[in-house]
Amino acid sequence: MTISNLSADSPPHPPKVGLPTMFRLGLFQMGLGIMSLLTLGVLNRITIDELKVLPFIAAGAIAMHQFVSPARVWFGQMSDSKTIFGYHRSGYVWIGAALFTTISFIALQVVWQLGISVQNNGWTAPTYWWSAALALVFACYGLALSASSTPFAALLVDVSDEDNRSKIVGVVWSMLMVGIVVGAIISSRLLERQEVCGANILTYNPALNNSVADIAKLQASINPLFILMPAIVFGLCVLSTWGIEKKYSRYQLRSTAVEREDKITLGRALKVLTANRQTGVFFSFLLVLTISIFMQDAVMEPYGGEVFGLCISETTKLNVPFGMGTLVGISSTGFLILPRLGKQQTTKLGCLAAVICFGLIILAGLTVNANLLKGALLLFGLSVGVITAGATSLMLDLTVAETAGTFIGAWGLSQAMAKGLGTVLGGTVLNAGKLLFSSPVLAYSSVFAIQAVGMMVAIVLLQKVDIQEFRSNAQQAIAVVMEGELE
Repeated sequence: MTISNLSADSPPHPPKVGLPTMFRLGLFQMGLGIMSLLTLGVLNRITIDELKVLPFIAAGAIAMHQFVSPARVWFGQMSDSKTIFGYHRSGYVWIGAALFTTISFIALQVVWQLGISVQNNGWTAPTYWWSAALALVFACYGLALSASSTPFAALLVDVSDEDNRSKIVGVVWSMLMVGIVVGAIISSRLLERQEVCGANILTYNPALNNSVADIAKLQASINPLFILMPAIVFGLCVLSTWGIEKKYSRYQLRSTAVEREDKITLGRALKVLTANRQTGVFFSFLLVLTISIFMQDAVMEPYGGEVFGLCISETTKLNVPFGMGTLVGISSTGFLILPRLGKQQTTKLGCLAAVICFGLIILAGLTVNANLLKGALLLFGLSVGVITAGATSLMLDLTVAETAGTFIGAWGLSQAMAKGLGTVLGGTVLNAGKLLFSSPVLAYSSVFAIQAVGMMVAIVLLQKVDIQEFRSNAQQAIAVVMEGELE
């Protein structure tokens, strides 16, 4: 069913989303940016540097919130076919947000117990049990995040048209970086205390005959941060989506399946997904690209602490130049670069620029130049912004209205699995680097060098993506599925 042949009693066409509403939608992504900072910035740094948890164990536990990402496809399909509070997307967003903000505080409490076990028992059975508990909590965090973020991304498809989709992407994903920057500034201010920096954080442990982090001091400083910031994030998630779906969603008009008794089930949606060769090509591209971007997530704050001697509050502020660069990159790309170069060439440009930035990050470590590191992170953020705007616009083009939630779930699955793999791979390569090299900077540099190679592989895969082939195959598959003829 197309808009041109709607019946007289069909619902009226919703209004276009204006710029103020785009920014309001972006508040959700702003909240996700703050949560990302808390988990991959503050919590990850404390776990590895202060509590001395092995990097690959810390990274592996945190990455569990990405490894449960196959649930994204299910949550996406659920939001296509079943409503909550009368909405296809909004109810999922609100319930998921309430859960993941609450679970983040629980994760921090488990981190404290893991640190206490490392100090009191070393790497024995109790410590491994606490490591497993941390992984389980992050798995629950990831499920809640998937339940919220996948329907939100599908909502962006529902409320946008071809002519304004790249602008919505630019604004909404820019707000993700605003969240990272704002979160970094607020967190660094709250953590900017001498008692939680350098030698001041240490206390003598007679059992280990060594100085260890004073966990009580850390708790007093960091627990309030994990209460205040998640509460703000939940408020942002509700504010960003309240009333949006009812006023702007085009889902009822677009979906040929929405009024049919035989709505597309998860099984049928997956058949549409797997019937298209381009789905596999783009899935592979997103996987390699995202791993190459996010390997540094697990190691950047520890890099600042171990190689440059920065305090917790200072390594948290490393997210500011990165976030500002990404913000400028996304916003300028959506309005200026994408319309001129196109989605694929824009994404390729960002990948090439990122390769150069990894070289600069390595150089900063070799020269112990913190200012060069901040400059390199600014340029890397700019590159990631260009990549994000280009690849996300491409992703939304590779989506079909009838199964928008399922396709968005599939792309989210690829990205989330890659983030998880990237986080674990970053920690594992760092561990291996520390065994191979006596110099910490060389261990960290090995992570950044592998990221540069991955970017080049992503460019090769990008050349194989064909939007027209995807659309042709997807429409044929949907037609067959809706007739129940696809074996």
